[in-house]
Amino acid sequence: MSGRIPQQFIDDLIARADIAEVIGSRVRLQKAGREYKACCPFHNEKTPSFTVSPTKQFYHCFGCGAHGTAIGFLMEFDGLGFIEAIEDLASQVGIEVPREAGAKQGPSRVDYYATLAEAAAFYRRSLKQSVPAVDYLKNRGLNGETVTAFGIGYAPDSWEALGKNVGTDDDSRQHLIETGMLKPRREGRGWFDMFRDRIMFPIRDTRGRVIAFGGRTLGDGEPKYLNSPESDLFHKGRELYGLYEARQANRDIDTLVVVEGYMDVVALAQHGIHNAVATLGTACTEAHLDKLFRVADNVVICFDGDAAGRRAAWRALENALGGMREGRQVRFLFLPDGHDPDSLVAEEGAAGFNSRLADSQPLSEYLVSHLGEQVDLGSVDGRAKFVELARPLLARLPAGVYREMMIDRLAQTARIDSRRLRGLLGESVTSTSQTRVRRPQRPGERGNRVRQAIKLLLQHPAALQYAEVPDGLATLDRPGIPVLCQLVADLRTDPNLSTAAILERWRDHEVGNYLARLAADEVLVDVDGAADELRNIFSQLARDGAIGTRANELMAKAGAEGLSDAEKQELQALLGTRHGPDRTNQGV
Repeated sequence: MSGRIPQQFIDDLIARADIAEVIGSRVRLQKAGREYKACCPFHNEKTPSFTVSPTKQFYHCFGCGAHGTAIGFLMEFDGLGFIEAIEDLASQVGIEVPREAGAKQGPSRVDYYATLAEAAAFYRRSLKQSVPAVDYLKNRGLNGETVTAFGIGYAPDSWEALGKNVGTDDDSRQHLIETGMLKPRREGRGWFDMFRDRIMFPIRDTRGRVIAFGGRTLGDGEPKYLNSPESDLFHKGRELYGLYEARQANRDIDTLVVVEGYMDVVALAQHGIHNAVATLGTACTEAHLDKLFRVADNVVICFDGDAAGRRAAWRALENALGGMREGRQVRFLFLPDGHDPDSLVAEEGAAGFNSRLADSQPLSEYLVSHLGEQVDLGSVDGRAKFVELARPLLARLPAGVYREMMIDRLAQTARIDSRRLRGLLGESVTSTSQTRVRRPQRPGERGNRVRQAIKLLLQHPAALQYAEVPDGLATLDRPGIPVLCQLVADLRTDPNLSTAAILERWRDHEVGNYLARLAADEVLVDVDGAADELRNIFSQLARDGAIGTRANELMAKAGAEGLSDAEKQELQALLGTRHGPDRTNQGV
C-alpha cells in the first residue's frame, strides 16, 4: 500500500519504533549483550533461538527462520494486514498515519477501536441500570469481579439506544454501521441497533481492544447467541473469545482449554479456571490453533459429548494435524450428556473439572478410536479400510518425530508392520525425522562479491558513506547488480535508513525474503570494517568492469576486422578472468 502511505513515513515509523518494546509486550525477552533473546513465538522450542536486534530493528529465529521488522512482527503475531500493522505501530508511538495526495482519506482503525470502546462502555453503564440483566448474571453464578474482568454489559431493549448514545455524529455512526452494530431499516430511512435486550460480551483482540460483540438473550429468544458480523476488524475464523483475559490472568500459560460458548469461558473463570477460550460460532480453525500454540504448548478441545460436539471436535482434529510438531500436544475432552462446561463446573467444582482435563484423550488416541469405530478391526477388510481412512490424515502431518510415531501407532492398530505401512503410504521406509537434506552449494557461492556487498549494506547501512561506488556499476553483467544498485541509490538518498527500513522497501519484491536472510547472517565486522570491505569489493568490481569493457571492444574488433596475435592472447586472458568462479553464482 505504498501508494497510499508515503514511503518516507514508513521509514520514519521504523526509526521511531522500538522493536524490542513492541515484541517485548507480547514475548518475554531476555537481554543478551546488545540484543535480546527469547523462545520463538512462532514455533515450540525449549532453548531460545529467537533474537531481537534494536540496532537493526529486526528480529530473526535461527530455529524456524522467522524474521522481519516491527511491522512484520505485528502482521505475523497479531494477524494484521500491512496497513493495519502500520496504523497499530503508529498509534503506539503516538503519530498519525498520513496519506499521499489524491488518496482516499478513510477513517483510521484507531477510530473504529475508539467507537467500539465507547459502545462497550455504554453497555456496561446500561447493565448497572437494568435489574433483570443484573439478576440474570447473579443467577448464573457470576460476581462483580468476573463481570468487570470480562467487561460484560447489557444492550437495552430498544431499537435506537446505541445509535442515540454512541452514534451521535456522522463518523461514529459510520463506524457502527461498518462494524455491523447498526443495521439499515427496511424502509431505507435510518438505522436500528443490532443488539437489543441481550447480555453483551465484548470480543477483544490480543491487545485488549474491542473488535466485536457477542450477545445472549436473557430468556428463550432466538437466536440464543448473536455475534457481530465480520468486518475489517473482526474475522471469527481467527479470533478467540477470552484469550486476552486468559493472558491477563496468567503470565505463563501451559495449557489452553477451548470451549464452545462465552458463558462457558466466564463460568470457568468464576471458579478460578482462567485458561479457557471459546470459538465464535465456528469450528476450531488452523488459524485458531496457530494462535493458541503461540501462547501455550498444550491445547484441550472441550466440547459437548453429543453428535454436534463430536463433529466439531473432529473438524478441530483435522485442522490441528498440519501444526502438530514435537512439543505441541492436543487433547480432547467430551463432557457427559446434558452438560456443558458452565453446568459441569457448577456441579463438580474446579477440582472436578481439572481432574477431567487431566484425563482428556490425546489426539493420537482420539484419531485411532474415531477411525476404528467406522470399521471392523477384526477383519482384514476392515483394517484395510482403516488404513485408507488414515491415509489423508497422515498426509497432513508435517515430517518429524510425531508423524513417525503416529505411523507406528496406526500400524499397530492395523496389525501391519510399520515399514510396510510406510510403503503403502508411498513413503521411504527410512525415518524422515532423522534425515536433514542440505541444499547443494552452488559453484562460486562462497566469496561472491555482489552478495557480500549487499549483506554488508544491509547490516551496516552507514558504511556506504565511507566507500566510493565505482562509475558504471549498473552496467556490470553480474547476478544481484540491480539489487545492489538500488540499495546504493536508496542509501544515497537517505543515509540514515536502518536495516529494518531497507527491508520494508523490499517487502513485496521477489528477493525480499532472501535479503531478510542476508540481514540475519552474522558478519564479524563493525561499521568501519564493513566500510573497508566495501571499498575493496567496489575496487574489484570496478576492475571487473574495466576488464569487461576491454573484452567487449576486442570482440567487436574481432568481428569487424580481426585481431592481432597479441590481441587474441589479451582477449583470451580477459575472458578467462571475466568468466571466473564468481560469475557462476546464480544467487542474488
